Amino acid sequence: MDIKSFEHTVKTENIARRFLVKECWKNYRRFCIRCYSNKIYRIAGKRYRCKQCKYTFHDFSGRWINLVQITCREWLWIIKLFELELSARKISQQIGLSYPTILKALTVIRLAIIHNGQSDDLLDGEIELDEAYFGGRRKGKRGRGAANKTPVFGILERNGMVKVDVVKDVSAKTILNHTIQTVRRGSIVYTDKFRGYDSLMFCGYRHLKIDHKRCFASGKVYINGIEGFWSFAKERLMKHHGVSKEKFPLYLKELEFRYNNRRDSIFNLIVKYITNLVPNLL
Repeated sequence: MDIKSFEHTVKTENIARRFLVKECWKNYRRFCIRCYSNKIYRIAGKRYRCKQCKYTFHDFSGRWINLVQITCREWLWIIKLFELELSARKISQQIGLSYPTILKALTVIRLAIIHNGQSDDLLDGEIELDEAYFGGRRKGKRGRGAANKTPVFGILERNGMVKVDVVKDVSAKTILNHTIQTVRRGSIVYTDKFRGYDSLMFCGYRHLKIDHKRCFASGKVYINGIEGFWSFAKERLMKHHGVSKEKFPLYLKELEFRYNNRRDSIFNLIVKYITNLVPNLL
């Protein structure tokens, strides 16, 4: 959404509410969010009741947007500043809401991204595999085997998507399981010479390795794409001045989402996600 359109959308609370209600209900056609019956009627307080199951709800019931009790204008401002990659502290200062409230809203956005923005389609074609370690600067060994770091395994489809996950380790078994679940058999996979990747060639993949001690690319054999994602992710995580291990997977999936949708409108996608129904909430 461009700036002029956004300014109009947040001009008043009523305009902001109508914008979000339209996202919740296609053509404003409401239905019972519990039994999906369209036999409903309106009652006091902008609420609705289902004739079939008697469930009472309002326009945002059961949706991600209803998990934080703030105004529609505030929601849209948070989404816009999140799109612009402001930290929670700066968003709090800009909007005038408490820091814990902003943190809660951003957590809801990240959870909505995980539940709505993931694709089950297998990656195929030319694939780059690599692992990275997150956890800030510490003394001692760096890279593989570094203490108190969180290992992350990444799979990138050239000219396509990236998928990254926190893993318990980077053993051959872990790498193989994640690859089989994510990459179509028969694909060409590019890695460095880490021994954990050696079993890939026995599982239906064409495995080509680059020796980083000698060079960073040999024709089409390189992993510069996934390494570019690691740089992209670590640069953006720095502005948070530290992320807890518990919340780190949420931030990682946010960065995966931003990278995969870098040519799309992040604002519009997030509005779509947070106005969807929360699975298993009712």
